[in-house]
Amino acid sequence: MPEFIFAYHGGKAPDTPEEGEKAMAAWGAWYEEMGPNLVNPGNPVGMSKTVSTSGIADDGGANPLSGFTVVRADDMDAACKMAQGCPMVADGSGSVEVAPIMEM
Repeated sequence: MPEFIFAYHGGKAPDTPEEGEKAMAAWGAWYEEMGPNLVNPGNPVGMSKTVSTSGIADDGGANPLSGFTVVRADDMDAACKMAQGCPMVADGSGSVEVAPIMEM
């Protein structure tokens, strides 16, 4: 079965420990819902740098990456449907970029 990467953009850090617990529960429930299709739950990431022939930019680009997850799905449509359950999508604080992982 093909694998896909979910690249997260946006989201926000919880303001209180209670909000943090609620957020972690939402992510845990979503991971459980994906079951064995969850290959790697991934992690949030820190601010990135953009490296190009022009040099190195410290701002993370126009839409900085905020985390990632790797899943298995039958096809792109199935992977996108899974991504719709992401807590950041559900609460409107972020988006998920879905891309197939190409086997070499």
